[in-house]
Amino acid sequence: MSSFSNITYSDTEQAEINQWLTTSDRLKSSSSNDQKSLLDTLNTHLASRTTLLGAKPSKADISLYQSLAPQVSQWTAEQRTGEQGRPHIVRLLDFVQNSSIFGLQIPDAERFKVDPEEILYVKPPVDAKAEKERLKKEKAAAAAAAGGEDAALPDRTKGNKGDKSVGEKDAAVAAVAGGAAAAAAGQEPQQKKREKKEKAPKPPKAPAVTAPLSPSLIDLRVGHILKAIKHPEADSLYVSTIAMGDKAGTDDTSEYEGQVVRTVCSGLNGLVPLEDMQGRKVVVVCNLKPVKMRGIKSSAMVLAASPRLKEGEVDNHAGPVELVAPPPDAKAGERVYFEGWKGEPEGMLNPKKGRVWETIQPGFKTTLNLEVVFDAGMVKELSKEGEEPKTGRGKMITESGGMCTVKSLVDGIVR
Repeated sequence: MSSFSNITYSDTEQAEINQWLTTSDRLKSSSSNDQKSLLDTLNTHLASRTTLLGAKPSKADISLYQSLAPQVSQWTAEQRTGEQGRPHIVRLLDFVQNSSIFGLQIPDAERFKVDPEEILYVKPPVDAKAEKERLKKEKAAAAAAAGGEDAALPDRTKGNKGDKSVGEKDAAVAAVAGGAAAAAAGQEPQQKKREKKEKAPKPPKAPAVTAPLSPSLIDLRVGHILKAIKHPEADSLYVSTIAMGDKAGTDDTSEYEGQVVRTVCSGLNGLVPLEDMQGRKVVVVCNLKPVKMRGIKSSAMVLAASPRLKEGEVDNHAGPVELVAPPPDAKAGERVYFEGWKGEPEGMLNPKKGRVWETIQPGFKTTLNLEVVFDAGMVKELSKEGEEPKTGRGKMITESGGMCTVKSLVDGIVR
């Protein structure tokens, strides 16, 4: 028996459940064309939902599984996760057959198999600014089309910049004619002189205030990896979908399972097992300039530790590598900072105004206690010329006071 039998549903939710039950029945008997349309609608609906109702499980999910599981089990990899595939349907059915909350108790031999690493196509994240501009252009084109030929004709009653309108030209002709008539009558034409107003001198601009160099300029937060896959075009990269506390509509974000997320590419394939990336908490750098990595925009960076290179040793990126771990109860988006260096981070680190991350990062390290710290003595740029070099260490902690650590790497570098 399902464990959600005691869940209550609103009238609206109950009506939606009934609609999905009807859709489930239609999927069993509809023609191929009708079924294709229904499946496309269903896949789009599930793109931002865990269940048909969003988050609540219901009997509609079970009914849909019973209708579609035999068919989905026969789908090819292209039908499941290709560019025209329906991955969100596959995800829901796999959730229903494996989660105890639905109480189906399906034997392993009867469940259709899903390979989490078999991802043929990753939809690029939507650029919010570009999408807004595209919609604006479409709206303008539609308005022009609706106006027909008349919409394309210029309005002669209003002047364009750099050109006199018809009204202005008529006024100029009338003024000349009036002047001529006045001269014929022995009168001097009246001319309106425009008095130039003396412009007050603009006050000098105050010089831009440059924030002192500090690790607090780096926007460190707790990130929750909701999904991680292999990059389809790069063997060394993972593509992770990470919630990190952004507000809806923030640049370079999208929505996944009802949460605002960023897409992050990390060179961890072969260094960290893919299964260790799923559903875990990490520490992310959130204000680096986004970069494209083999066709996919990466909008943050996951912090990880690796051994410190000895003098003359070449970094061959062979590992080992360990992800920096915040406390298990830390919330996605929670601020992370170094003790003694708390402050407001920059909105976006601008490389043209100084390479803040590259300058500060050498101070990020791990200790004998496996804690992540900032060692001021490793960053000589923190001290002004003629001053004593700054020293001291600050532990990396979350806003709620939890310590950020690594599993086993002592005296490692963090980047």
